[in-house]
Formats: sequence, C-alpha cells, structure tokens
Amino acid sequence: MTIADKFDVFLFDLDGVIYIGSERLYGTMESLKQLREAKKGIRFLTNDPCTTREKTVRKLTSLGIEARKEEVITSSWLTAQYLENNNIKSALILGDDNLKWECEQVGIDTEAQTDVEAVVIGWNDDLSFYDIQKAAALIHRGAKFVATNPDKTFPTPNGPLPAVGAIVEAIRVSTDKRPFIVGKPYPYMFKRALEDFDVSLKVVMVGDNPSTDILGAHQAGLPAILVASQQNRTFPVAKDFRNPDATIANLKGLFDPSIVMKKWTAPAFAWPEAIKAGVAGIIFDSDQRVLLMKRADNGLWGIPSGHVEPGETVEEAIIREVREETGLIVKVNRLIGVYSDPESQVFSYPNGKVSHFITNCFECEVVGGNLVTENEETLDVRYFDVNHLPDDLLHMHPKWLKDAIIKQNVSYIR
Repeated sequence: MTIADKFDVFLFDLDGVIYIGSERLYGTMESLKQLREAKKGIRFLTNDPCTTREKTVRKLTSLGIEARKEEVITSSWLTAQYLENNNIKSALILGDDNLKWECEQVGIDTEAQTDVEAVVIGWNDDLSFYDIQKAAALIHRGAKFVATNPDKTFPTPNGPLPAVGAIVEAIRVSTDKRPFIVGKPYPYMFKRALEDFDVSLKVVMVGDNPSTDILGAHQAGLPAILVASQQNRTFPVAKDFRNPDATIANLKGLFDPSIVMKKWTAPAFAWPEAIKAGVAGIIFDSDQRVLLMKRADNGLWGIPSGHVEPGETVEEAIIREVREETGLIVKVNRLIGVYSDPESQVFSYPNGKVSHFITNCFECEVVGGNLVTENEETLDVRYFDVNHLPDDLLHMHPKWLKDAIIKQNVSYIR
C-alpha cells in the first residue's frame, strides 16, 4: 500500500513542494493528477502573505497544475477572514497591496492610521522603523496584534533575508505582547483547511519545512511528510514534533510502495518554545510533614518552586523562591533529583507561551524567617502529612516527594 492509498485528504505547502520560484518541481503535475483521479481531497497552504488566492491559482495553472480558488489558503486571505470573524473593521496593515486587497474584500478599512482596532504584520519591502514604531504605539493603546506568519527568514540566491517574523519579533519585544499568528505552524490555518472535510477522513500534510509544515501538522494532530532530498532525521529526539513521519524526494514518493510511513501519535504535552531551568524545595517539619503552597496562578497545591534568574546558582534560586513564596529562610541540605519529564514539566501559559522546565529539586531546612500564608504568589501555605496530601496537587510533585522520602543521600535523574 502506498501513502496515497492511506489518506483521503492531502494538504500541500507550495514553495519547495509544488514549485520553487517559477519552476514546477519534478513529478508534481503527474502526482496531483493521480490524486484527483483517485478522488482525493486537495488543499494548497502557503504562508506567503504577498499573494492572493486568485494569483496563486493563476500561477499553478500556468505550471500545468489544476487548482481552484476554494482549494487555496494563503496567509493573506486567511488573515482577512480572521479579522472579519472577529468583527474588526479597521486595521493598520504593514504589508503589501495583496494583503490590503484581501482585507478590503471583507470590509476592513485599511486606510486608517490612528485608533485602529488591529495592527496586522505582513511583508512589504518598503517597511521602515517608523512603521514599526507606529504599530507598537497602536498596540500599546489596545489594538489587536495580528501577524500573517512567523517565518523569520526567506531564501534568496544571496542567502536568507529577514521575513515577516523578524518584524513581528521587533514589535513583540517592544510591546511585550504576543500576536495572533494566522499561518503555519499555528493551528488557525490547519483548522480552516479541514473545515470542508468530514472528520472521519484521513488527512496528511506534505511540506518542506520542519519548523512550519511538519511542526504545524503535528500540533494539529495530523501526520506529516517532508519533501527533502535526504532521508536523515533532522532532530535527534524521537518525540520532537518537527520530525516527519516519512520523507520523500518529490511527490512521486506518494505512490512508492517501498516508502514506509510511521504512525504519528501525539505526545501528552504541548510543543515547548523554550527550555528553562527550574528549582523546587521540599521542606519537612519536625513531624515529617511536608510544606506545600497553593499557587495563585493556577489554584493548585505544590512544593515551593520557581525558575532560575540570570547569574544565579540553582541553590541560590531555591533559597530565594522559598523566601518569596513562604517567608521562610532555608538552607539546602541535598539534591533530590534533576527532573525533565515533558509530560509533567511542559507548561502552557495564558499568554500562549509554552515552556519546558528542567527542575533541580532540593531537600531544604528552615533556618529562619516567619511563615507567610498568603501573598501575591500564594493563596495558602501549610504543612501536610505525607500520607494525606491534597487531591489538587500538581501532578509531578508526588514523584519528587517520594524520592525525597528515600533516606539514602543519592541523586536521581528522571
């Protein structure tokens, strides 16, 4: 059985999969024709904000590839759809005429320069630092921050050059606001691509970029195929969302029975944007009860814990965190373990950021201070019998506590 036999719907990236620049890639026309003859669903997905669906169809047709407007999802068109769906009537568009045209088709006022409801970042070769300043000022005043795609560079004969993501980062840093990103690898484009199909159909993504096409498909729960000349795995960890489930040299590989495709099983954690150093401190009283705090950010009980500041040792970090969270002054007696299990230590925050913590867990001893049961970080702090812990305990902490109870002075790597 070939890959083409296994799936009902195929989502294709364009540049690097169907064509490169103005050149159709080998096997593309024949392979897409075969899929259509087999009654497969087809969608073309592109992060390119400098085109329209109509122009994309004309380009594909000129290359001998059948395509209809309804099969094409560009980041410019989808951005306009997002603004319309959110009842946004005016926007500052830092993009070219294609993005502005798409927005105007759904009634968005793109001429407004002040008091707009949204700031939309696309791509325009004439963007200036003044444009970035103006966008940041509007976002500070409450305008919604939207971006067509996160790509930080795009390839050129002279090497990679800055793309939309570079402008997005400049505004994100200066406003401390995270944008809503329409394009891959974020879910909005995949969700829209699947709206026309029954949920029972089997869907696969075919792309050439591990960090947008493959990652995005896997985050959306879809299997993904990489178009690349080499079969070598790019990323060493098996659970890395950017690893493809199959690699093909060109679209003819969809019909090659010798190509084996792995089954994508989504791990029980979100894909983290960053890996951070964390610390935790287990404190027993004279009755061997353990100190727990009820966190203000999520309402769950847990061992005092936090992150490592720049220039700080992990021992200094846990002493500081305990003092800030409980009012107690502690000393570190021993390292219990270093923990990195992503299923329990990947955290998604309300602002959309996802971080994976590597936590150094210590046994600590109180040497001073006064217990504070409520502050900005905690709703309650108290000691619990280790055999009668609260039900709403952070799910990784029982493991750390179990290891702490082991009396041998050893360190465990988990």
